[in-house]
Amino acid sequence: MIVLSHKSPDFPASLARLDRRHLPSADLQSYVADIIADVRKGGDKATVAFASKFDGASLRPADLPVHPDELKSAARSVSPKVKQALRAAHRNVMAFARKSLRRNWKMKNAEGADVGEIYQPFQRVGIYVPGGTAPLISTVIMTVTLAKAAGVPEIVVCSPCGKDGRINDSMLFALQLAGATEIYRIGGAHAIAALTFGTETIRPVDKIMGPGNKFVVEAKRQLVGAVAIDLLPGPSEIMVIADDSARPDFIAADLLAQAEHGKDSQVILATPSLKLLRAVEKEVASQLESLPRAEIARESLRTGGTLVHTKDLAQAISIANAWAPEHLSLVVRKEAPLIPRIRTAGAIFVGNYSPVAAGDFLAGPSHTLPTGGAGKSFPGLTVDQFQRRTSIVKLSRSALRKSAPIIELFSEIEGLAAHGRSASIRAAD
Repeated sequence: MIVLSHKSPDFPASLARLDRRHLPSADLQSYVADIIADVRKGGDKATVAFASKFDGASLRPADLPVHPDELKSAARSVSPKVKQALRAAHRNVMAFARKSLRRNWKMKNAEGADVGEIYQPFQRVGIYVPGGTAPLISTVIMTVTLAKAAGVPEIVVCSPCGKDGRINDSMLFALQLAGATEIYRIGGAHAIAALTFGTETIRPVDKIMGPGNKFVVEAKRQLVGAVAIDLLPGPSEIMVIADDSARPDFIAADLLAQAEHGKDSQVILATPSLKLLRAVEKEVASQLESLPRAEIARESLRTGGTLVHTKDLAQAISIANAWAPEHLSLVVRKEAPLIPRIRTAGAIFVGNYSPVAAGDFLAGPSHTLPTGGAGKSFPGLTVDQFQRRTSIVKLSRSALRKSAPIIELFSEIEGLAAHGRSASIRAAD
């Protein structure tokens, strides 16, 4: 891991390397654009060809959907212990989502018109669930559950299968539990294209949600406008802000928990305590050796691991707001004055006993969060993103008469005479 110090003359320049404002490479953009074009033109044929190329799965178009008998078989094979854990997570996420739903409302404006908003679920959404090196069953709970809570009638899930054409049984059980109505065994940019444009087998959706690798994220970025998109969540990341009240072994465990996600994960510790920094550095090295995914975590730490010795906690918060971490762990003696000053984090985990893994798996808010600095502009995935907002306007005769002069004045200023007449003709009635 790289160690930076506020005492170094080149500290500001060193911090600049943390800036993530960049576009994807031209090669990545072109590669994904070609996949999208092929799926749009070739439909099922192109989709199964990409499944063969990227996942090693020999599929026919008829094999794309997961059928009910597979779901029943998966449910029988999953242990009671796993089912219990999934149900516990599902309960918390569902309860949090229902509490977060936007409600219809109305009021009268100054002229007496009835105005308000109604919130309706999208009718058909697509959710991408990564497979790859690990079956992310938690992502099922953190995405599909929100769609169900919002009342979405058609919840379409795409997830890559193994070379044998199968999806992990625990994931299939989680999909049933959370409320998926259609499941397709494809992943990657070609899955995003299929959800957007449709194929002979997969009907297009209204909005696409869910995390993925750089190819999935780039496909979502390119298709904004052709379909609604939630956000662009990419590789995992964490920043820890801590003082000397923090446990170094706890912090090291949190850093490694994100590092093991993938070689492109990023982890940062910012602390004014040099003693804590050195202790965390030793703990990371010690705990790393016992991890099954040690090689992945080690590469992540080599390329994306940074320990920052700051002047004070204020400087650490300034760095956090500039970096906009997906996860921010705040472990300090007095967190209450600091939380309002953290403005760009996807989620904040407070205190020594709040591991990020609690948010990943169980606590309630979705773990699908903005990465790569996108927290400056985007929130994490929330249930209201599965709802469409529609404004409602109703004027009585009295309200119209009060409104008409103002409407006519705006119309005159903007040179839109018919706009003004549409009000005055009613007011004169």
